[in-house]
Amino acid sequence: MNNKILIFLCFVSLVFTQCTKKNADMMSDTGISEMKDNTVTNAKTWRSAAPSAGPARNIELGEYSSFDLDNGLKVIVVENHKLPRVSYQISLNNDALVEGDMAGYVSMAGDQMSNGTKNRTKAQIDEAIDFIGASLNTSSGGIFGSSLTKHQGKLLDVMTDVLYNPIFPQAEFDKAKTQTLSGLASAKTDPSAIGSNVSNIVNYGANHPYGEVQTEETVNNITLDKVKEFYNTYYKPNNAYLIVVGDTNLKEVQDNVRKYFGNWKKGVIPSPKYEMPAFPTSTNVHFANKDGAVQSVIRITYPIEYQPGNPDAVPASVMNSILGGGIFSGRLMQNLREDKAYTYGARSQLSSDQLIGNFSASASVRNEVTDSSITEFLYEMRKMVTDGVTADDLQLAKNSLAGGFARSLESPQTIARFARNTYKYNLPKDYYNTYLSKLEAVSQSDFEAMAKKYIRAENANIIVVGSKDDVADKLKQFDADGKLDYYDAYGNKLVIDDSAMTVDISVEEIVSNYIEALGGKAKLMGVTSMKTVMVMNIMGQDAENVMMQKGNNKVKTVMSMGGNVMQETIYDGSIAFVSGMGGSQKITEGPQLESMKEQAEMFRHLRYATEKTMELKGIEDVNGEKAYKLSVVDKEGGKKSTQYFSMSTGYLLKVVSTQGEGEQLQVVTTELSEYKPVDGVMIAHKIDIIGAAPFPLNMKVTEVMVNKPMADTEFLIK
Repeated sequence: MNNKILIFLCFVSLVFTQCTKKNADMMSDTGISEMKDNTVTNAKTWRSAAPSAGPARNIELGEYSSFDLDNGLKVIVVENHKLPRVSYQISLNNDALVEGDMAGYVSMAGDQMSNGTKNRTKAQIDEAIDFIGASLNTSSGGIFGSSLTKHQGKLLDVMTDVLYNPIFPQAEFDKAKTQTLSGLASAKTDPSAIGSNVSNIVNYGANHPYGEVQTEETVNNITLDKVKEFYNTYYKPNNAYLIVVGDTNLKEVQDNVRKYFGNWKKGVIPSPKYEMPAFPTSTNVHFANKDGAVQSVIRITYPIEYQPGNPDAVPASVMNSILGGGIFSGRLMQNLREDKAYTYGARSQLSSDQLIGNFSASASVRNEVTDSSITEFLYEMRKMVTDGVTADDLQLAKNSLAGGFARSLESPQTIARFARNTYKYNLPKDYYNTYLSKLEAVSQSDFEAMAKKYIRAENANIIVVGSKDDVADKLKQFDADGKLDYYDAYGNKLVIDDSAMTVDISVEEIVSNYIEALGGKAKLMGVTSMKTVMVMNIMGQDAENVMMQKGNNKVKTVMSMGGNVMQETIYDGSIAFVSGMGGSQKITEGPQLESMKEQAEMFRHLRYATEKTMELKGIEDVNGEKAYKLSVVDKEGGKKSTQYFSMSTGYLLKVVSTQGEGEQLQVVTTELSEYKPVDGVMIAHKIDIIGAAPFPLNMKVTEVMVNKPMADTEFLIK
């Protein structure tokens, strides 16, 4: 604290103390000590109780104006003159669509609109927007543009060019598909993304727009014509709101809107109808496996009829806030985090939607407490229905929601959103103005009614993403029929075949079959050197990785981009050397040295029988192929991995391993495919690594040289 402020506060404290003493002496001198005693008693009473809440006041929201164009465009104007900026947002009004075997085309259509028009290239659009310090974004839900008020004409000129004249360049479309596929490769190992996919499937069903899941197959199916079809069908003025916010006025907006949007042609908008999703009639556990996971993602969820503007909206939000809707004092947070220390955070939410809403409660917890966490989730949900709420807890939740609402009003975009919702969902005109009074009116009996209506601990989908071997069996107690439903990363239901436990094959035979598939033990043991060249794309740039192995005890890797060496590593049989843009170092011990020793071995599985402890864990699907699942542990050091071997070909298809520990722990998934013969040895020519970097590493083998001369000087450490 500033010294001058500290001295000032001490001075004020001293003066206050002296004044208090003087007043007390005066009262005593005039013979009114009884009044003094009463005053002290009343003061103590006043301090011991929180002040009672005053009556809720109506909120006077910022004024907005509105008007319609003849083409059906509804315009909402919110004036805000604090800054000389203005934004124009086109918001489409259509419901979500069933995209079928091209799931993902709707979002791709919106993203592609700003990639070029009949009048401007993508570069020219970006340059025009940057030149005036503006922003412009397109999406499947509409277009948003913002600029200084004095440049709004230039902004609208570019914005409407994008709106009316997109050309959807093929090259940009192809690039978007590649980027989307790369993102999906990462998402299919992300527990949260997997949990979301499974939740959508089990809550809504695959034939509902909210139950569709984007996959590599659906993305590959998307055509440019389908993207254009969405734009041509739904980007119509009678299917849109234009929301204008900022330093402007109604007359100026009317002139601009008629000039730039008056000739926008309306059209017929399809109105698809969807069946109501089936509500769960019991508790059902849905499990998605993630080998190597040390945590489980838990979601307890189910669909609910909860549309925007529902009369229950305010009391239901108070009820959910008490359960786990954002305030730290929520029961889920207090139980699972503060009391049990199972997780960093446990939350719940009630989500409204025009088609169908949902309830969800979630947390990420350690493997060993996954079942205990679900027990506590269900306990708190049941307690909501049976035990009610205290007056203090109810008031705390209402205060928190009131504070959040008040903070949201600081943004003029909030006023615009309120105005649009009032139009879109046909809400009463004072719906938001009276929010605080409706919030304050929520009673304990309202809480009880909302809990009984929306909390369904006995009729819920329990989704868990985690390590099947460590967690799954403990979860059967929560399923009504004692059987788990299994899903892949995209929410496709799987048939888990545990019959492998009784199949007449040993783990040694599985590894031996793999060695035979590669060319046989004698052939592999006769390989004394190997050079492998791989290429990959890293953030838009091509990179080359060259690995040289000799005698099973020397290895050298060189990664380069654009002809420039980015990193080089060498292991000479005893020590390692790493050099790159960040410097260089010698490594004489530790896990990094052990890892390089392993890399020096060309065919590690030749020594698995003596160095590894292996266990057959079942038969699972790997990219459509049945595979034996083996748990592999080093006899020394305890390093673990899970490996999948094709039942039909014997090839190794996937390896899941962990790297690091604690917060630095990484689960790395390596997939191998496209085995091809090289001098009598089968080599995987496609290697995909997920989890070792912030983005997937997709490597293609372009050259393999077996038993070619390789000088020892290649592995010389200087």
